[in-house]
Amino acid sequence: MSAYSKGLIAVPGGKIWYKIAGKNKTRAPLVTLHGGPGSPHDYLEPLEALADERPVVFYDQLGCGLSEKPNDPALWTIERFVEELAELRRALKLKRFHLMGASWGTMLAVTYLGLKHPKGILSLTLSGPYLSSSLWHKDQRRCIEQFPAEIRNIILNAEKDASFDTPEYQEAMTAYYQRHVCRLQPWPACLKKAFKKLNMDIYGRMWGPSEFTIRGTLKNADCTAMLRDIRIPVLLTCGRYDEASVETTNHYRSLLPNGRMVIFEDASHMHYLEKKHDYTDLLRAFLRSTEEKKRSCAQTKRLFSSTNVAAT
Repeated sequence: MSAYSKGLIAVPGGKIWYKIAGKNKTRAPLVTLHGGPGSPHDYLEPLEALADERPVVFYDQLGCGLSEKPNDPALWTIERFVEELAELRRALKLKRFHLMGASWGTMLAVTYLGLKHPKGILSLTLSGPYLSSSLWHKDQRRCIEQFPAEIRNIILNAEKDASFDTPEYQEAMTAYYQRHVCRLQPWPACLKKAFKKLNMDIYGRMWGPSEFTIRGTLKNADCTAMLRDIRIPVLLTCGRYDEASVETTNHYRSLLPNGRMVIFEDASHMHYLEKKHDYTDLLRAFLRSTEEKKRSCAQTKRLFSSTNVAAT
């Protein structure tokens, strides 16, 4: 029997591709929600390390990666992506599982819980959380202010004139990404693969021309009011230099009845790649501890006191 199972699932608007890593059924599965919108799952593939003790479910949201790519702008809404996740769960017959979201995937995860009120979700992990466009925008403005005036002016002038295709803007965007998105040089192959397959039509329509310029349909999105009703254990993670700032991530934690936050030092938005082993070990311990109905376990405590992370 293969360690992987793959297939297509019919969802509103088309079919999505999924992959389940691991066949161990002694522990509840982990379902992962990639970011974007419009980016495939590839950069989350290091989480396959958890498949030695539980199934890990990956899927490409409709319109990207190996999923179908319908040309219908009406499909690109938060509500339809929530229905997509609900269909995935039904098709895979997932009664009890853990949910993990990265970046845009955190908005999807929280909205799924807030709109569907599903039973059987054991825990929630929010990495580099994007739960409010207005707070995200404020964080990006603070990040931009820390760059030299030359780079700041290129970004601000491009936004003013809507001139996003100039070489200068692309260089400024690269500098920003290398500081706040992924600080590894070179970028890992899985991240390069994901960026290469990014569906810019979806990204542009829902988000905008770059991480720090929000002009799409998500401009006013905010699911923070849903956090107070999430009673399951929640782990929030971010990098010290994350686009999702430490302050904003801690604000989200304060709204959760059962939330805990970990900051990865010398890391940014892709801290699960930059600090791959620390992140995977932390997530493994967190998932185990929730199944054992304990606030924490010895391994979690050890990781929280590591020199690579800080916890609140």
